[in-house]
Amino acid sequence: MRRVTSMQGDDASERQRDISFRGRGLRKIYQTGETQVHALRGVDLDIPNGEIVLLLGPSGSGKSTLLNIVGGLDRPTSGTLHYDGTDLTALEDADLTRFRRHSIGFIFQFYNLIPSLTAEENVRLVTDIASDPMDPEDALALVGLADRRHHYPAQLSGGEQQRVAVARAIAKQPGVLLCDEPTGALDSATGVKVLETLAQANRELGTTVILITHNVGIAAMADRVLHFLDGQIAKVEQNANPIEPAGISW
Repeated sequence: MRRVTSMQGDDASERQRDISFRGRGLRKIYQTGETQVHALRGVDLDIPNGEIVLLLGPSGSGKSTLLNIVGGLDRPTSGTLHYDGTDLTALEDADLTRFRRHSIGFIFQFYNLIPSLTAEENVRLVTDIASDPMDPEDALALVGLADRRHHYPAQLSGGEQQRVAVARAIAKQPGVLLCDEPTGALDSATGVKVLETLAQANRELGTTVILITHNVGIAAMADRVLHFLDGQIAKVEQNANPIEPAGISW
């Protein structure tokens, strides 16, 4: 049974948990000519370390904008965002780049693999610039693709390509995985396999997973669900008993 909570005022037990991200008053305004688009309207959030967090909501509700700010790809117009005590909104561009490189793994709906490189070589692109990476073969083994490491993307199914993308993201051992519709282009059986790799990274590596999806069924595997509406978090649900991806009603 999930319980609905407010983002205002953490209870005592929540305050005692390690917070990965703490955002206060996050606003993002895009200027298009004379028109202002308010993508985020004063968002407050706390994301504890090691959770699987889902962002749900209609298109244009602010989910991707928040994910980009959390990942250091964009900056808020106002407000503050801290990661493990560091104020990301105060960092210079070079420091923000280092934060992305060492702390964040990105997984998108489309796999963004380089066609001329094997699965292992695609993963190695990340490990070559990471400070404390896994061996690429170990990362591929974690997602069940050690025996496919010498195959090129064209020789892999869509689900396998997405699992290579997951391996590439986790190979640098980031504190956080940011996933934007990672199962959006996959059928249900293949999507479950990808979700299983994310759950495994969360469980075995302690990685915080923040995932955007339009599939409400995936919420059952999350520790926390943030419901977005009109640039704000309208509701937060905490799930005391997340299920394994195989049990999701697609």
